[in-house]
Amino acid sequence: MSVIQDKYQNVVTPELIKAFNYSSVMEVPRIDKIVVNMGVGDAVFNPKVLDDAVAELELLTGQKPVTTKAKNSISNFKLREGMPIGAKVTLRGDRMYYFLEKLIAVALPRVRDFRGISANSFDGRGNYTVGVKEQIIFPEISLDKVKKVRGMDIVIVTTAKTDQEARELLRGLGMPFKK
Repeated sequence: MSVIQDKYQNVVTPELIKAFNYSSVMEVPRIDKIVVNMGVGDAVFNPKVLDDAVAELELLTGQKPVTTKAKNSISNFKLREGMPIGAKVTLRGDRMYYFLEKLIAVALPRVRDFRGISANSFDGRGNYTVGVKEQIIFPEISLDKVKKVRGMDIVIVTTAKTDQEARELLRGLGMPFKK
């Protein structure tokens, strides 16, 4: 069991029950999954670039990524429908908690001029999205092997009904929101 799972069960759950007056433990919001997405626009001109992105995502998450394909054609970008233009990984269970732990404790503090992440990036249904500008903030990726610095989106999907519940859940788990 990871540190975050333990903290969720022993600290966050009782706090949320008290704060939102839940009648059952099953009502308490929890993290459902984490989706890590890396868009690779250069893959249109050089398909080998996508292989690097897939390898990096696999290193970060410990799970094989799925390549994402373009949904429609855009002639200005020389993009055809069905061309591979990115990679994503959906994490659940233990891998999800270990990734979240690594994100909160190691990766985010390594961001230059880090003062916390925005508390306003919720979607209205209790899901939180954070964008990372560089994949090199993760310790698994060595700076020498990186051919191009790329960003990624990390979506944390919760079972919370409102943004306020989800914000309190993530704050309780240690997410470093701006004050």
